[in-house]
Amino acid sequence: MKRNYLFEILAFTIIRVLSAMVILVLLAILVFIIVRGASVISWEFLTEMPQEGMTKGGILPAIIGTLSLVAVSIVWAFPVGVMSAIFMNEYMQQGWYKRLIRMMTNNLAGIPSIVFGLFGMSLFVNDLKFGDSILAGSLTLGILTLPVIIRTTEEALVSVDQTFREASLALGATRLQTITKVILPSAIPNILTGLILSVGRVSGETAPILFTVAAYFLPKLPSSLFDQVMALPYHLYVITTSGTNIEESRPMAYGTALVLLIIVLSVNGLAYSVKYYYQKSTSKN
Repeated sequence: MKRNYLFEILAFTIIRVLSAMVILVLLAILVFIIVRGASVISWEFLTEMPQEGMTKGGILPAIIGTLSLVAVSIVWAFPVGVMSAIFMNEYMQQGWYKRLIRMMTNNLAGIPSIVFGLFGMSLFVNDLKFGDSILAGSLTLGILTLPVIIRTTEEALVSVDQTFREASLALGATRLQTITKVILPSAIPNILTGLILSVGRVSGETAPILFTVAAYFLPKLPSSLFDQVMALPYHLYVITTSGTNIEESRPMAYGTALVLLIIVLSVNGLAYSVKYYYQKSTSKN
């Protein structure tokens, strides 16, 4: 008995140490980026066009381009992913076909992002004639995030107690009414987790947009979905590897990284706030 107690203490101590290490690594990254990039952040840096091979000026086109790609990709991928998960979990019967779809979805999540970029270039840029554009890049990024949205949504739906479904159907509600009025309100807080993960992945991807939308140097703002744009991940890559003067452009790289980090954390914070609101509303009801 004493031996088991000591083993339990040791196990929990190891878990606490590992958890603390993860937090420390995250804090170290945040502090490193903030310390290096804070001195670069200014109103001009956020609102001006890039100049002199992106070693001077601002990053406004890259900010707008990144926000455009995130918004358009999530606008179509999130509803499609949620509806696909609802169909799989609420309408499909258990069987080999459902297992096959789930297996293919999991495999899709493990495909390297550069493969999605090549696929997007072949289909959207060349075959569908969208060209290097926000539309082509967003469709590619949306496909990239679909597996995450589908799996997290499906897990959220599974977590809803089966008795809720049975009670709703017993009261005469249709299956669609049960889904929209009972299941989705209960599952929304966890469904938003998929949205948070998707936004984080979309905003930080470089390979897919490299083939479908990203421009090396484009000091203007987009005017339509068929325009090419700059994006913060690709901009960060370019100024750290292909600049005319790497040492001179390095402060801009840290500033760009900090802006990208702030955008991701802000969107995640907003999603978590909405998730907390729904959780609170659900608990009251």
